[in-house]
Amino acid sequence: MNKNDLIAAVAESAGLSKADAGKAVDGVFNAITDALKDDQEVRLVGFGTFNVAKRAATEGRNPRTGEKINIAASKQPKFKPGKDLKDSVN
Repeated sequence: MNKNDLIAAVAESAGLSKADAGKAVDGVFNAITDALKDDQEVRLVGFGTFNVAKRAATEGRNPRTGEKINIAASKQPKFKPGKDLKDSVN
């Protein structure tokens, strides 16, 4: 399923036009993104939790040359599915 398929499914299930469903889907994505940018956790009970994991700077190696390289610290978005979502998939 891609974004357009998701918008069509939301429009059908909520009885909205595709334009309104598209705005709603974009609004949800933007709200989650903004919260993660502010290092906040987004918890949707039964669905899952979005959060930000901080990765420390490390030293790696270039596999082609064996040369040492520095890998900068970064933040990674993470998703942990909730119990209801896990149960519905299994």
